[in-house]
Amino acid sequence: MNLLAFDTSTETLSVALTVPDGAPLLHAGAGGAQASATLIPAVLSLLAQGRLELRELDAIVFGSGPGSFTGLRTACSVAQGLALGAGVPVLPVETLMAVAEEARSLTGASDVLALLDARMDEVYAARYRHDGRRWRREDAVRLARPEDVVAAPGIVLAGNVFRAYGDRLQPGGDRVDAAPTAAALLRLAPALLEDGEAVPPDQALPLYVRDKVAQTTAEREATRAAARQDKMPP
Repeated sequence: MNLLAFDTSTETLSVALTVPDGAPLLHAGAGGAQASATLIPAVLSLLAQGRLELRELDAIVFGSGPGSFTGLRTACSVAQGLALGAGVPVLPVETLMAVAEEARSLTGASDVLALLDARMDEVYAARYRHDGRRWRREDAVRLARPEDVVAAPGIVLAGNVFRAYGDRLQPGGDRVDAAPTAAALLRLAPALLEDGEAVPPDQALPLYVRDKVAQTTAEREATRAAARQDKMPP
């Protein structure tokens, strides 16, 4: 199965390509806002190395979110554009599931609370359990303060949040630094494709959990006015 996968949901751009009778080709670089300029050249470079054409792919896999708004839009639009032109389907994969898969690859964990830094003093979180064939999400993807993330004993915490919020997370199971890599997306893809989770390019969408990242000028002024009112003597 020929698969191209990429994730731009974090500060790292990750791209991977399966090649016949060989190990996947991998690329890592700067993500975030830079991904819009570097993703397509990275994809074309891997395809050239693998001697594959876009039309020879069975699917294009991308990390659909949650994560950086700019990164998710970039990944989704590139996946749509490449797939539409090549006539191949798109497989959106939750970035937190990719974190769980990366933790499984590193430690063998099969019950994972996946966490990604959402900035603004919050984290994205969801629990996943591996059934021996694929990951199943056990609860809703949510946005939470680090202090509000609770994992039962024995559940592995995995993600990129421990340097920033490690001392604010509740005690739980083992902690594993893990990212939503494109290599993890490649490992997840076969079972998801078998289960019919690929979609036509125009139906691929990012997964946004936070609907808003900034207040308007009016909202900021209202917040300041309320604070001033609270400080006024009765």
